[in-house]
Amino acid sequence: MTKTIIRTDQAPAPIGPYNQAVGYGDVLYISGQICIDPVTNQLSNTTLAAETHQVMKNLQAILKAAGRDFSHVLKTTIFLTDMNQFAAVNEVYGSYFTGDYPARETVQVSALPKFVNVEISMIAGK
Repeated sequence: MTKTIIRTDQAPAPIGPYNQAVGYGDVLYISGQICIDPVTNQLSNTTLAAETHQVMKNLQAILKAAGRDFSHVLKTTIFLTDMNQFAAVNEVYGSYFTGDYPARETVQVSALPKFVNVEISMIAGK
């Protein structure tokens, strides 16, 4: 099996030494995404819902670039700076799936890049 680097200008460029996603065989590992709008390169965080939607749109763009969609997602990790925001993030997150939900964990962290409220990473199959 070979490692394949996935890059798309429809999602924000990495802000550090990592790739948007890496494929290995039939598995796709997507780096944590925050609410950077790839068009403006600015944070889209006027509300928590807007922030979460932008994160999911960024993930969707990376999935698409790899020839996949949310139905291929096997596992997600959600990082929150405040677990009291869980329900609001969960509502937006859940709207991107059709009921065949992936495995997931949600953890609270003290801070995230650019001091956003939510970051989500994914693992997808083929």
